[in-house]
This record gives sequence, structure tokens and C-alpha cells, in this order.
Amino acid sequence: MTSRFTELVVDCRDPERLAAFWSAVLGFTVIDRSEGKVEIGSWIPTVEEVRARQMPPTLVFVRVPEDKKVKNRLHLDVSPIDGSTDEEVARLLGLGAVKVDVGQGPGRSWVVMADPEGNEFDVMRTLAPSD
Repeated sequence: MTSRFTELVVDCRDPERLAAFWSAVLGFTVIDRSEGKVEIGSWIPTVEEVRARQMPPTLVFVRVPEDKKVKNRLHLDVSPIDGSTDEEVARLLGLGAVKVDVGQGPGRSWVVMADPEGNEFDVMRTLAPSD
């Protein structure tokens, strides 16, 4: 008996705003929407496909009344695939992310950022082909 990692749920004040931000970051699309909830993904899961193989999880943004108060205990790492890490950081800043200091110190190979609601994530090394 096994389980599949199918969704990562993010509590937030504005599901539409965060879903739009993360869709732009990851190239995902909205696959489900209901009152107070938006789900995005790179594919539309079906029971048969989930049972057949491990696939990337979707992200589900659920409205909650409270604001984020402390550093995340869980965060996403993203890796640019068609540009440098610096270029991706610049793009994400343009989408509404901010750089943050969570005590990582100088000289790290990754950049710590936060989405529009303050959820930390890391921009890792680029996976773009080198010339």
C-alpha cells in the first residue's frame, strides 16, 4: 500500500492573487476554482493517472482569515530552466516577489525570496543549458 503526493495546499488571504503569481512563476494553469480556493498545475490529474505513476503535485491556494506570522516550516525551491538565476530573480521581482533574509547569510548559491503574501521560497541554480 502506498500514497501519492498529489497537492500542496497553501493557506492565504487571496487565493486568486497567489494562484496568478505562482502560475506565472511555474508556467502552470488554473485547473480548478471554487469559492475561496484555486488549484493550479502543469497537468489535470485523473484518478487513473495518479494511480499509474508519480506526477508533479498541484498547488492549491485556500482562503484563511489570518495573515502569515512566522517563517515557513515548508517552502518551495524553484530552478530556472531557460535563463540564469539572476535573470529569474529579476523576473520574479517583476511579478511581485521580494528578496528576504531568513538568516541564510552571504555567499549562498541560492536566493531566498517571498511571494506576495510573504511565503518564503528559494531560487536555486539554473538548469538552463550552458553555451
